[in-house]
Amino acid sequence: MKKIIYLTLWVAFLPWVNAQQRSPESLFKQWDKNKDGKLLPAELPQNARRNFGRVDTNKDGVITLEEHTHFLKRPRKAQPRQPKGVTVLRDIPYAGTKNPRQMLDLILPAKRAGKEPLPVIAFIHGGGWRNGNKSSGLNRVSGLVQTGRYVGVSIGYRLTDEAIWPAQIHDCKAAIRWLRANAKKHGMNPEKIAVWGSSAGGHLVSMLGSTGGVKELEGKLGKFPGQSSRVSAVVNYYGPSALLQMDDHPGKMKHNAPDSPESLLVGAPIQEAKEKTRQASPLRHVSGDDAPHLHVHGTADPLVPFHQSQIYHAALMKAGVESTLITVKGGGHNAPRVVGENQVRLFLSRHLRGKGEKLKDETVSSAR
Repeated sequence: MKKIIYLTLWVAFLPWVNAQQRSPESLFKQWDKNKDGKLLPAELPQNARRNFGRVDTNKDGVITLEEHTHFLKRPRKAQPRQPKGVTVLRDIPYAGTKNPRQMLDLILPAKRAGKEPLPVIAFIHGGGWRNGNKSSGLNRVSGLVQTGRYVGVSIGYRLTDEAIWPAQIHDCKAAIRWLRANAKKHGMNPEKIAVWGSSAGGHLVSMLGSTGGVKELEGKLGKFPGQSSRVSAVVNYYGPSALLQMDDHPGKMKHNAPDSPESLLVGAPIQEAKEKTRQASPLRHVSGDDAPHLHVHGTADPLVPFHQSQIYHAALMKAGVESTLITVKGGGHNAPRVVGENQVRLFLSRHLRGKGEKLKDETVSSAR
């Protein structure tokens, strides 16, 4: 989809241009306003800027003709293959718009375990709030859906090249309200909705879990403002929780920098927009009625410091919220698959199906 937008932008606005003018070379010349043989973000049309980071493969801050041509001529990715045992309903609008970012995919089991409405597991993708899309959620939740005991969802949201905070949480809350309003139609239990996310998605699911009663973060999107956006459980894979504290534990990224993912999220360097940055931090909103949380985080994470999950976990427990921290010793910005197959299943079974005991904090090896 992104490739099509980048390639056909001039076709949309200038339908009279001929095929030769629509070649990658002529398009490059058209956009290269200062004729220096390089494209800067400011030279690109607004809709094409969203792909700048993908086209600039050597990350030197400019796009060469070679990079531009390679991006436009690369093979298109095939539609993701549908896993066995599930039915996928793609691109359902949840916010009352045609924006492709404000859509979700429903993953339904081919065979249901029983006749009762099924609990829901909604996945929210990562990518620093500026990359990624909902296609990554299918593989995350399909294994659980194949059991016939859950309905899966993958939620898209507006990225920071399109809108800044709090647009992202407004989108996610609108998606949860849509799920509740359409629960009966799709055989879902509206009282049992868990959210699962990684990295920036981990941040957003933590926000959902900690801001169920925060009116200023609800937004006014969608056709179902009367529905609740509260969730029943949160699975947070290495998500930020206190944005202003991230550089207290240095890694490969300077989070206080003006062009950091966090600064782009709030629309200003985070240390110069402290109140808005605190509003965008799950730690700020912890209270006793928050959803139960399961955190998974590696001690050697170079992008989101392990400390972020430690302090959020501690704050939730202090408030009396059930919270479990799975520490991945030596782990980076990922999680061992075995965690998803074991601890996540147990956690979701407890809070969505009422089966199982509370998980204990645990340290696992990154090699598992």
